[in-house]
Amino acid sequence: MSTHTSTSAHPGADGLVVLAVDDEPRNLEEITYLLGNNPRVKRVLTAFDAAEALRMIRGGSDSVRPPVRSVACPVDAVFADISMPGLSGMELGQVLEAFREPPALVFVTGYPEQAARAYELGALDYILKPPRADRVERVLRLIQKVRGAQSPTAEENRDEEVIPVELAGTTKLVPRSTVQWVEAQGDYARLWTTEGSHLVRIPLAQLEERWADAGFVRIHRSYLVALPLISELQMGSSGYQVVIGRGEGAKTLPVSRRHTRDLKDRLVRAPKNNWGSR
Repeated sequence: MSTHTSTSAHPGADGLVVLAVDDEPRNLEEITYLLGNNPRVKRVLTAFDAAEALRMIRGGSDSVRPPVRSVACPVDAVFADISMPGLSGMELGQVLEAFREPPALVFVTGYPEQAARAYELGALDYILKPPRADRVERVLRLIQKVRGAQSPTAEENRDEEVIPVELAGTTKLVPRSTVQWVEAQGDYARLWTTEGSHLVRIPLAQLEERWADAGFVRIHRSYLVALPLISELQMGSSGYQVVIGRGEGAKTLPVSRRHTRDLKDRLVRAPKNNWGSR
């Protein structure tokens, strides 16, 4: 039968409550040790399988059906193995998505080939076994920022959003604040940043919805741009176009006719919304 334990790591109002899930005792002990010795963690819970983890989160219920949207999660983050008997780590993540405020999901696994699927599910990070203290510290720092443990206002939380990008087995965390524009490429999106570009499996329409409050605006079926970085709106030979940035690094992008009026309105309203202080 599955059992679980609760360990007080570093008591404090701002510390994180994390749940570690792994069916291998040695692996569970290892990740629990790293979490418990990190000063960002207030309390560590452990479970030997995903079903037990859900019973703990749901207050003892034996059901693994998705909870109603009104239910908040009592833990800040779940560090889960992917391959477990019964309910897998991926299936656990799907259930957690139904919470009104789902916990940050981090996979700790020996299967690097499943990283793309994990990020599609919304995982914040993907750590390969054996986990290292510096990797755990990095993701815990990110979780604190995302969940507002260090930045209490909603505005600051939005500014801290990052996008995990998988490249040759390495996960790079790209801050949204560095993204200048986004280009649609089928079911993928290419993020053009101050340092180059990154391809992520996120549809442009999804980013448009998520980033609207941060000042990103759709100007074309293929482009989403950071409104504060638009330096010019000009008429070209084939219609309107915007200039992103200034000087030699400036980029010109087309504006479709259907988006022109809305873009003009947004540019007029931009100073009132403080989008120029990027």
